[in-house]
Amino acid sequence: MPTLSFSVIAILAMLISGLLPAAPCMAQEQPLQHELIRVAISRTADTVTLDGDGLLGLSESGTAVVLQTPVVVRSGYGQISAGGVSYHKLRVSAAGPLKLNNKSFRGVLELSAANDGLLVVNELPLEQYLVGVINSEISSTWPMESVKAQAVIARTYAVAKRNERRTAPYHLEATVMDQVYDGSDQEDSRAARGVQETEGQVLTYHGTVIQAFYHATCGGKTEDSAHVWGVSLPYLKGVDCQYCAAGNSNVWEQSLSLSKLEAALKVSGLTDIRPGPRNSRGRLKNVLLTTSRGSLTMPATKFRMTVGSTVIKSTNFMVRVEGGTAFFSGAGYGHGVGLCQWGAKQRALDGFSYSEILSYYYPGTELRNISVAR
Repeated sequence: MPTLSFSVIAILAMLISGLLPAAPCMAQEQPLQHELIRVAISRTADTVTLDGDGLLGLSESGTAVVLQTPVVVRSGYGQISAGGVSYHKLRVSAAGPLKLNNKSFRGVLELSAANDGLLVVNELPLEQYLVGVINSEISSTWPMESVKAQAVIARTYAVAKRNERRTAPYHLEATVMDQVYDGSDQEDSRAARGVQETEGQVLTYHGTVIQAFYHATCGGKTEDSAHVWGVSLPYLKGVDCQYCAAGNSNVWEQSLSLSKLEAALKVSGLTDIRPGPRNSRGRLKNVLLTTSRGSLTMPATKFRMTVGSTVIKSTNFMVRVEGGTAFFSGAGYGHGVGLCQWGAKQRALDGFSYSEILSYYYPGTELRNISVAR
């Protein structure tokens, strides 16, 4: 690696310490560079590999460390090691693209030891983060008004989580636990446009940033938040949605052996599964399990998450048991609360603007700039 001049090292040190903004992801400089977000992109790995031109680390004590690339970072005994040197925490940036396990990221990567392995947090401007989210959550080839709707709800979700987790090591996870984010490799010009044309906009209710939950496809009706999390929110009561019929997994089927379900549910002698009563939005409240030891009732949301949310794609399903196998048939993919992504796509194709799409799925909300929202 070529030797870095003192001035370059000083600039990179200021960059990763937060004294200078990261390079913008789009040609036009963003006025919201001060709006940072911290995203956990790895929490359990024992080792990760960093690469990039002019890779520079900043230790917890503020000492700049020039790293020879590629560098393997390991966790152990409450510390991390990079290049044979131990640190409690290391913030890393690069003169060019910064890579973690061959994936590109903007901003700064912060590495520290956690209980289950390395904690790697990507700290970057919020607007840059959103460009990476778009193609991880939907496709930027969708109608632009649906891309813009996705940009607004992703921004709103991120800001709400940042407000909740201000003192936590990170604000968001880069998985379906929050929003899917796979770094800057997912960026393209249409994703950037959707973010730029809605810059700084968040959804609010009575001036407060909302809980902007969303999902892939609802199967005909979106869900009431009270049925999923036990919290009733006035803008998340559920709406009728006939727009997602063409969506992926709008109708799905699944078959699972009773023995496999026994292992997942941690029950023995499972002989039957029956759907329980349905709530006002048409989704199951409970699932009834019959075992050799008797019967038990399980909340449908718990059943879905325990068996696997990608296996049982929603709580709107029927089930029958035959010959030691459970046969499921259902509609929708996801928890069903808030915006239906495939429904938003169709509404955009039907000519609705992103603001009209958002007001439909989140009744009573209004768009505001981050600077005036609470």
